[in-house]
Amino acid sequence: MQKVGLPYHLILFFLVVLTCCGPNTNPHSPTQSKTASEILGDSNYLAICYGGYRTITRDSQPSIEQIREDLMILNAMGIKLIRTYNTQFDEVRNVLKAITQLQQLKPGFEMYVMLGAWIDCENAWTQNQPNHQRENEQANAAEIRRAVELANQYPHIVIIISVGNEAMVKWATSYYVTPAFILKWVNYLQKLKKANGLPKDIWITSSDNFASWGGGDSSYHVEDLTKLYQAVDYVSIHTYPMHDTHYNPSFWYVDSNEESLSKEVQIDSLMVRSLNYAKSQYLNVKNYMKSIGINKPIHIGETGWATQSDGFYGNEGSKACDEFKSARYYQLMRAWTNKEKITCFYFEAFDEQWKDARNPRGSENHFGLFTLKGKAKYALWGKVDQGVFNNLTRDGNPVVKTHDGNEVELLKNVELPLKR
Repeated sequence: MQKVGLPYHLILFFLVVLTCCGPNTNPHSPTQSKTASEILGDSNYLAICYGGYRTITRDSQPSIEQIREDLMILNAMGIKLIRTYNTQFDEVRNVLKAITQLQQLKPGFEMYVMLGAWIDCENAWTQNQPNHQRENEQANAAEIRRAVELANQYPHIVIIISVGNEAMVKWATSYYVTPAFILKWVNYLQKLKKANGLPKDIWITSSDNFASWGGGDSSYHVEDLTKLYQAVDYVSIHTYPMHDTHYNPSFWYVDSNEESLSKEVQIDSLMVRSLNYAKSQYLNVKNYMKSIGINKPIHIGETGWATQSDGFYGNEGSKACDEFKSARYYQLMRAWTNKEKITCFYFEAFDEQWKDARNPRGSENHFGLFTLKGKAKYALWGKVDQGVFNNLTRDGNPVVKTHDGNEVELLKNVELPLKR
């Protein structure tokens, strides 16, 4: 697609003009009772990644009513902080409207947002060769402008702005940029905050793969990354042991000493090793940060485990994806992060089928804790038993257990990887 836009210095000028009036002081807006500094690390404020898309394309946006349904379901299970990914679609504005309506309808309803601004390189997602040394100036500036606008309009809800999503990791070959461009926009937002162009308590970060934050290959250890560490209010990392059951399966095996044990016990050992793998990536980032003389909070912007795959992680691959393993990973991850006061934006709330529209069984479509129709997967069966979802629906469907609650049937599709 041909790009026609203003020079970059004029884009920045208009961004400042559009936001110079500062945060919205509408007297009818609810008063923000919590800030990012108070919420992050508090296990009473569980976090999750949210997308409300029901169809195979984002051309079809979820309605405010649909989003309200979703938020009621999430709030019932203790979620009070959600993460969104970009500002170019109506969905994020509808999310903020839905939260505002729920706060008005249900006094005491709490839900906050980590607002994502998507960042791309020049020629991203096109047939042209992506240019990772330049950014998509017009699109990125528009993402940031809308993020600032929404943060100022909903200061009682938007408590974090995240610049980019896995935008620096080099395997994101369709769109990644160098840290310099993430740093530029983080610095811009921080300067805007100091000039009262953003709420004074909003936190600014970038959410990226652990390797991008220096916890992996040394090729990421560049000066601009150090400057980015200095610029952000906290560090948001991603860790996905599930993917590494294929790419780096050093932890993904059944120990020969466990062969006589039940399948469930063997899987429990697998998932404990998976958690330890995630812990090691978190620790690697923490150690690198300390090595460059910086001390900032580190939280998990994404981690998750798909329940289905016909690719690398399915029954013909690493045999990682099913509801039983996913549930165990979720339980272990929540227990560890809550204990260590790490906020974990678990990926994700509901299945979304637009992510791999041509392949319904693709793993990207099946990371949700709920199915597309709102059934609770195995990780949440206990919540169903507790009645927390009583009288709640998704698109008219009550929240019930997958597999009709039959654990025997669920376990039929659960397989073990190779023995070691």
